[in-house]
Amino acid sequence: MTIRHTRRVFLSAATMMAAALAATACGSPQDTASGGGDAAPVKVGLVYSQSGPLASYGKQYIEGFKAGLDFATKGTGKVGDRTIEVTEADDAGDPAKAVSAAKDLIGKGTKIIAGSTSSGVALQVAPIAAQNKVLFISGPAATDAVTGANKYTFRSGRQSWQDVVTAKSFIGDAAGKKVVVFAQDGAFGDANEAAVKAVIGGAGATVSSVRAPASATEFTPFASQIKAAKPDLLFVAWAGTTAGAMWQTLDQQGVLAATTVVTGLDIRASWPTFGAAGSKISFLSHYFDGASDTEAAKAAKAKIAGGTLDLFHPDGFAAAQMVVRAVQEGGDDVDKMVTALEGWEFEGVKGTMKIRAEDHALLQPMYQAKLTGSGTAFTATAQKTLTGDESAPPVAQMKG
Repeated sequence: MTIRHTRRVFLSAATMMAAALAATACGSPQDTASGGGDAAPVKVGLVYSQSGPLASYGKQYIEGFKAGLDFATKGTGKVGDRTIEVTEADDAGDPAKAVSAAKDLIGKGTKIIAGSTSSGVALQVAPIAAQNKVLFISGPAATDAVTGANKYTFRSGRQSWQDVVTAKSFIGDAAGKKVVVFAQDGAFGDANEAAVKAVIGGAGATVSSVRAPASATEFTPFASQIKAAKPDLLFVAWAGTTAGAMWQTLDQQGVLAATTVVTGLDIRASWPTFGAAGSKISFLSHYFDGASDTEAAKAAKAKIAGGTLDLFHPDGFAAAQMVVRAVQEGGDDVDKMVTALEGWEFEGVKGTMKIRAEDHALLQPMYQAKLTGSGTAFTATAQKTLTGDESAPPVAQMKG
């Protein structure tokens, strides 16, 4: 575990204090703090993947967080006269390291923990938050189980249910439709198949699957099975270095021309793996550069190197907005922080975001997208935007 400690101090917070607002359930993340003379810093711990298999996601998360903190505090890095003091810890995608880092930060007086690039990490940190009564804002981790985990746990990104609901939107009314899930054997494939059966199958579709060994390199037999099934929708859940060969085979065997094929649009660096098949696939997307044109998106683009937003920048940005809201309304009282976040509606990078009070799901826009281009130069464009209500998961029972 490595820890990087950052403290930013500014001469004056006068611009933040100019227009103090009363607490409401709906407001802007830039709303200025109502004050308080205590100049002690607010300690915030970010435990996320600086290294490991999800380091690229973690990099986007921290870039988004820094841009969001600048936006939400109007460039001061403060709430009232209190500096937001951020300590970063690398969990490397390892739940044990994440738990150790979180406990260490809590032991040093940190009452707000954010991050969790990995779902496995988020599910281990959430109980720690409840046990110690600290605020936990999970990041890119998509597992549905984070929603409703306990009263102290929130999320700044989307969850798997919202992904699959977006996939369902490509076929409209699912009743009577045939859906095939094409995925690798293993936990990742199991989770995606279960989600499609719950969301799209639950809406009346017949869901079956074609599964391939994770070690497979020849995909023609699987393409033949898919074509024979004649689905109205093919949902592809794939990870790893064989993705390029898999997509090429589906294209060559006519699968992409025979049905609507939907998969998730990953970070920009992965787009070339689709090759010529990219323009024939329908993508569900959490976010990509140009998907929105909000003030928050403009602010993020201005702060992030290269000016190009990617998949998980909004998650970090929203986390910072939530941290500032929590401190503005709750001070050092974590239960008041929780109350301030429950039901809060704000404008993020993606647009209107709302934290559902009952289970802390983060309702947010989701996107249908298309890729155009070739080689290493691809562009994503939004075909349709689903509102937070349209992509909302069912209410989960709060567990603690």
